[in-house]
Amino acid sequence: MSSENYYAILGVNEKDNQDTIKKSYRKLAKEHHPDKGGDENTFKKISEAYDVLGDENKRSQYDNQRNNPFGGMGGGFNPFEQMFNQQRAQRPQRPSAPDKIIDIMIGVLESYNGSDKHITYQRKHMCDDCSGSGGDRNTCQYCHGNGFVTQKIGTGMFVQMVQSHCNACNGQGYSYVRVCHTCQGSTTKDKMETLSVKLPHAVDDGQFLKLQGKGDYYKGIYGNLILRVKVKPDGDFEKFGNDLIYNKIFDLKGLKSESFDVPHPQGPLSIKMPPTFDTSKPLRVKSKGFNGGDLFIKLFVKFTR
Repeated sequence: MSSENYYAILGVNEKDNQDTIKKSYRKLAKEHHPDKGGDENTFKKISEAYDVLGDENKRSQYDNQRNNPFGGMGGGFNPFEQMFNQQRAQRPQRPSAPDKIIDIMIGVLESYNGSDKHITYQRKHMCDDCSGSGGDRNTCQYCHGNGFVTQKIGTGMFVQMVQSHCNACNGQGYSYVRVCHTCQGSTTKDKMETLSVKLPHAVDDGQFLKLQGKGDYYKGIYGNLILRVKVKPDGDFEKFGNDLIYNKIFDLKGLKSESFDVPHPQGPLSIKMPPTFDTSKPLRVKSKGFNGGDLFIKLFVKFTR
């Protein structure tokens, strides 16, 4: 059992009814919502407290454990069953929200410069009208709000506890008495959101960037947003590991020049024409790539006779 005082977190009394608890939760959830400048940890505690106190069966179990932490231990002693209960008590009481993964396209020069990237994506927010509850609920009488049923298999010293999905409530632990008209019981509303991300220098194709708490709303908390990076050529530039590749195309006039310019992201570079113009071998400029990598200039020729 959590050591937190759920009644104090919601600002209610132990004798308050469910309507009072619900009103207090909705008020606090709106005040401390992360999207409105609230603290994410405080919002999680409020959601966790309501998850217990907002359910009559869970609240009753919570009250019994607070008043008598050793309650329910009477009867015959079974070491296997006790061990199972201890392991179950150590498990996290609230599920973690799944990560939201989206792909972002980044140009080679954006990677080199560590640019600010503006990203617009669709995100599931907590429904404000029902404060993420989906509506008024009734606790499932078969699984008592757990979403699963536990069966004891075996006898004597060889007892095994088996959990199975509750078919009565489809694993939710509750059914709706009144469904929220705004979210239709989904607990969320889809909104388009734009945020700015500072790209790390040399971010590469296939890398992942994690933004804490910027994912979808799920059972009282917001998950993380994972950005899967895809690097694309940028003008005449390409990226290969820590090397920066520049594709230079010469016309007939350019072949007769003594030098040519490369528009390097750190500033233009003047490159002297090699004595032998060989398109099969790129020119190399040391330490002008990513993180100590090199700049390679691929030579191409294109002109009309």
